[in-house]
Amino acid sequence: MATLLYRLGRFSFRRRWLVLLAWLAVLAATLVGMATLSKPTSNAFSIPGTPAQQAIDLLRERFPQASAGGAAARIVFAAPDGHTLAEPGRKAAVERAVADLAKSPQVAMVTNPFQTRAVNQAGTVAYAQVTYKVQAGGLTEAARDALTSAISTARTAGLTVEAGGDAMQNRPHAGVAEVVGVIVAAVVLVITFGSLVAAGLPLLTGILGVGIGVTGIGVATHFFELSGTTSTLAAMLGLAVAIDYALFIVSRYRHELAIGRDPQESVGRAVGTAGSAVVFAGLTVVIALAGLSVVGIPFLTQMGVAAAGTVAISVLIALSLLPALLGFAGRRITAGHVPGLKDRDPEGDSAKPTLGTRWVRAIVRRPVVALLAAVIGLGVVAIPALDLRLGMPSDASASPDTTQRKAYDLLSAGFGPGFNAPLTVVVDAPAGTAQAAADQVAKDIRGLASVAVVTPAVVGPAGDTAILTVIPTAGPDTTATENLVHAIRGLDAPARAWIGVTGTTAVNLDVSTKLADALLPYLALVVGLAFVLLALVFRSLLVPLKATVGFLLSVAATFGAVVAVFQWGWLADLLGVNQTGPVISFLPIFLIGIVFGLAMDYQVFLVTRMREEYIHGAAPRDAVVHGFSHSARVVTAAALIMMSVFFGFMLGPEAIIKSIGFGLGIAVLFDAIVVRMVLVPAVMTLIGRAAWWLPRWLDRALPNVDVEGEKLLQHLDQRSPQSSIQGVHETALR
Repeated sequence: MATLLYRLGRFSFRRRWLVLLAWLAVLAATLVGMATLSKPTSNAFSIPGTPAQQAIDLLRERFPQASAGGAAARIVFAAPDGHTLAEPGRKAAVERAVADLAKSPQVAMVTNPFQTRAVNQAGTVAYAQVTYKVQAGGLTEAARDALTSAISTARTAGLTVEAGGDAMQNRPHAGVAEVVGVIVAAVVLVITFGSLVAAGLPLLTGILGVGIGVTGIGVATHFFELSGTTSTLAAMLGLAVAIDYALFIVSRYRHELAIGRDPQESVGRAVGTAGSAVVFAGLTVVIALAGLSVVGIPFLTQMGVAAAGTVAISVLIALSLLPALLGFAGRRITAGHVPGLKDRDPEGDSAKPTLGTRWVRAIVRRPVVALLAAVIGLGVVAIPALDLRLGMPSDASASPDTTQRKAYDLLSAGFGPGFNAPLTVVVDAPAGTAQAAADQVAKDIRGLASVAVVTPAVVGPAGDTAILTVIPTAGPDTTATENLVHAIRGLDAPARAWIGVTGTTAVNLDVSTKLADALLPYLALVVGLAFVLLALVFRSLLVPLKATVGFLLSVAATFGAVVAVFQWGWLADLLGVNQTGPVISFLPIFLIGIVFGLAMDYQVFLVTRMREEYIHGAAPRDAVVHGFSHSARVVTAAALIMMSVFFGFMLGPEAIIKSIGFGLGIAVLFDAIVVRMVLVPAVMTLIGRAAWWLPRWLDRALPNVDVEGEKLLQHLDQRSPQSSIQGVHETALR
């Protein structure tokens, strides 16, 4: 592989204009495709095969007028203190708002609170339910404006009016987050290289890679219904890994130039050695992301595959476009020197020990102490994970100053918390028997605990389906309401009838069950495939095993930090977290996949350099010291870049993106700084030569991918001096 990448690097260097124009053509094509083909994204969560989804599917078939699965908005009206909604002027304002909404674009149905008795006993609070024909992502600006206008008109009559539901959700955006991440990454790169040109190339390739990835996702929306967070996640991961991968190759290119090689040869060697590590690091990330498809939840599969595609594009750009840009820069890679910063070779040897060298020597002298300190520290941070509670985002978790949260609080105060957790019970029975079956089910439900109201059944035209609305006494995220869902599903259905339950709490329960069932198979798939890849890369069994154990420590500590911030509220104000509550259900499995891929990135880049030193004759302990010293500065810079990109996404308003950004950022902190910078050199020192042990039969069976470029470097070093001189002359002629 190293030889193939060496040739690719030299080809891109020589044919730099061709390579540059080809990538610009790809970007132009995806931009045109996005402009002409893109469709709105969706925030709906469809979980095929679950009990809640079966009930939704039945409603769509038997009650199309109810627009099950369509966007919904709940408009809450509250009278001023000392007044009621029954007063003529205020009642007229509510009915006018309902009438305006009924004439709005894309509306399927609007309920009048005075007709449906959706007014509390005191007559001070009422709510109207608006159901749309399309999902939230498909709402037009005209439909959103009509909803806002109706609310504003009612407010002019002196009413307090707030709205909740997915129709009120803002479309995901993270422009500020991306800009902040790029700015911090630029600062880190400038400090690392001391040169504006060297710092600018990784940023340029990273932005181009993300641009192609995100516009490609825009094209895909024409053919698939994608989640609104898909492109945000792809941008987050794509930007981080693209800059990191380019950083490693540019760093090796600088090193090759510093030891006297000509630019073309330096590019070839940089892509052949660091590029090999980029390929395998990127492959582990792609496996981890694409592996999310085994979970069986469509929006997770979409997010994983889209992000994996963006990462794959970033790898291809690092291996082809970056060498072409280095061809344009040539020896001017050190241009744009920043006053006050050293123009340094990040991987070069220094006359006096660097901070990285002093650090690793201290760990090598006391490996047991370093190992225990890291393990105990991560273990303490992981303790809050024992209290992990899972749920889905709802209006209850919205920021207190949003209209969604205000509507939620008004409804809870006026009717009780259970009115924010209505359960829709569907009774499927033979034609003509649905009414009798529903009456029996309603009677049984009234006898259950935590039930406040059971509405009369609404029977379909064919008499084979009935809908009951059950209002619990507790809120949607409470154990009492969850137990009620289980109790209703456990009722004995009337003869030849079927009982289905859906609603926020029911969907949350089904998502959590689905994810829990998929967790172990997913973990086995990702860890198993990555273990095989690492065994190929390092030709070792202990190194992949050590990498896996380190990853598990990182994940445990990450879960602990997420629970402490988003569930317990520690440092919530400092980090801009406006509301605490259950951790988003899919976040644990999502973090496991992505963190594993990113953890293997640093494992590959750090340990590959140690193996390179060992193969070239260094003693095991010296290989650890020298390999760490050469790569620590670059790996640290890469980790800081990733953390800045991920933490930058916490500036966005979406709770999902905030938690993902924090989880990924803190995971990189734990894995790159604690596990790879402390645990790895400590363990490698303790196990010595055994780190590179591989049974002979397995050594013969595994193909030698030469990720360190050992065979390539041996071949290049054996070339005649004349060949090297010819290479210099060819470069000069260009």
